[in-house]
Amino acid sequence: MASAPAGPAGGPGPRRWSVPLAVVMVLVGIFATGAGLGRAAGPFEWVAGAAGRATSVTSVAAGPGLVASRPVRLNVPAIRVAAPVTPVGEAADGSINVPPLEKAAETGWYDRGPTPGEPGRAVIVGHVDTRSGPAVFYELGKLRVGDRIEVSRDDRTVVVFAVDSVEHFGKEELPADRVYGDNGPPELRLITCGGAWVGGRTGYADNVIAFASLVDTRRR
Repeated sequence: MASAPAGPAGGPGPRRWSVPLAVVMVLVGIFATGAGLGRAAGPFEWVAGAAGRATSVTSVAAGPGLVASRPVRLNVPAIRVAAPVTPVGEAADGSINVPPLEKAAETGWYDRGPTPGEPGRAVIVGHVDTRSGPAVFYELGKLRVGDRIEVSRDDRTVVVFAVDSVEHFGKEELPADRVYGDNGPPELRLITCGGAWVGGRTGYADNVIAFASLVDTRRR
């Protein structure tokens, strides 16, 4: 599991994608053979500066964005998620790591992108299930527009997002320009697997992605 360098506010400073490095970004790592979690996507190109297409919630109360601070806990009341957040980086093959299957009740923040509350699109991933039953994001697809997502950060702030949409994408059809990037207003992406189980190195046929926008910030 990779770690990020130290940053302001007692949290990590995410590694920003420079334009040369951002051209090819592979997300294949939300994957556990035979365990109910398929790989998240195939190779894709992320175009630096591409505008996100998700509808934004307009009642942002937190300004343009906060400084970096590591997320430590995720709460999604509508689907009864109250889970730790641990940093996950890239695996040796360039894929995104996820928490190990024995910690399937935990979520993973992709520490090569923004922290939740910073400008840009923060990404949190989680398993949908394991051989023994549902995992942390088992009900992610049941979220509805307007549902709240709360992320507690290491600097004792809580950033609150509202769901804009929940969408399914085939593994080779991940909309990279909507999922990744460190520009634009603070947004959040929750990602797991879904659709039909096809097995092999694919697992589930689809990704389920909740797109959300920042609406509030408070202190714990």
